[in-house]
Amino acid sequence: MSEKRFFKIRLYFTGIIAIFIWLLLAWNYYHGGVPSHHVLNDKNLPEISNWWGALLLPLLSWVLFYWIKKRVINVEDDESKKSVFAIFYGFLGALIMGVILSVFFTLGYANFPAYILLIILLSGLFFPVYRAEYILGFVIGMTFTFGAVLPTGIGFILALIGAFLYLCIRPVFLYIISRFLFAVVSRKQKINK
Repeated sequence: MSEKRFFKIRLYFTGIIAIFIWLLLAWNYYHGGVPSHHVLNDKNLPEISNWWGALLLPLLSWVLFYWIKKRVINVEDDESKKSVFAIFYGFLGALIMGVILSVFFTLGYANFPAYILLIILLSGLFFPVYRAEYILGFVIGMTFTFGAVLPTGIGFILALIGAFLYLCIRPVFLYIISRFLFAVVSRKQKINK
């Protein structure tokens, strides 16, 4: 994929995100006011207005698309197509998880969002959930319910934990499994002789 084409995609996507958040804020304003959310849903902690999302979400999508571009540009065409599909599926999966988490929080199931966060963390052993497309999908999926600021903070915390799991714990886990499988195979070979 050429850099010029990716720049257009980045520009269009950021524009769509900006229009989405501004329309959401305008709708909220004319239907009871723009909500604010307490950090960790605790009334003793500070309250953050959803108005900050008008700046944060377009800026976040612009920056995260830059990180995505660094992975896609300067790659062979076949590899670029594969990575674009991987990016799309990662974004879509994170978007779905964010929407599910938001829906169950809105419906009042207090324990279920904790299970969703646990699933996201466990999937960090198998998928690189620390990458930009995962963060962006997760934040966009939760924006309608929580605004943009709190999901961004939660998304980056999950990304840090996911990076640790994927880059540090996963190799150790895979090494242990490979050693175990090697021992099992060599034992079978000895028995067969």
